[in-house]
Amino acid sequence: MVAVRLGGRRKPVALRQSGRLRERRIMTAEKMPFATGDLVVYPTHGVGKITAIETQEIAGHTLSVFVVIFDKDRMTLRVPLAKAKVSGLRKLSSRKEMDAALAKLRGRSRVKRTMWSRRAQEYQAKIASGDPGSIAEVVRDLYRNVGQPEQSYSERQIYQAALDRFVREFAAVERIDESTATQRIEELLTA
Repeated sequence: MVAVRLGGRRKPVALRQSGRLRERRIMTAEKMPFATGDLVVYPTHGVGKITAIETQEIAGHTLSVFVVIFDKDRMTLRVPLAKAKVSGLRKLSSRKEMDAALAKLRGRSRVKRTMWSRRAQEYQAKIASGDPGSIAEVVRDLYRNVGQPEQSYSERQIYQAALDRFVREFAAVERIDESTATQRIEELLTA
């Protein structure tokens, strides 16, 4: 935006570049929702840690990015500051949100009587949403007790993905290791 004087008042005017309207946004330190060292959740990858905030030049544009490390997956993700909220990057759930998700684990399984392929897509979408309540529903619905019939390969894969994602966030919120978190969640499921 550029301010132009018209009739004694300043009016903002957007710059036109290459036929498109562009507005430049600069994120300042006060507006940044996260800081270096914060644990965050990226919907499709789970819990990660912001290790740095860098400025990089990409395709001729200067971008400030969050550098998020996912230790378990040995992956580094760079999320532009301006796109952090749109991409779904968020802080860890609060204890209250996690308690609500744990309450869903204690509830009864609600398996729909639709084709497995349709349910599998719904479960994958819930896992990808990154919402702990939705992930808890997937874990609850796909959990099999000792006396219940075996799961198919794809059911086990989806169950394990949901359990891993839920356990990581639960462990981070409770500040415990993942094996202890897994034990607690399995105790809730069998109760």
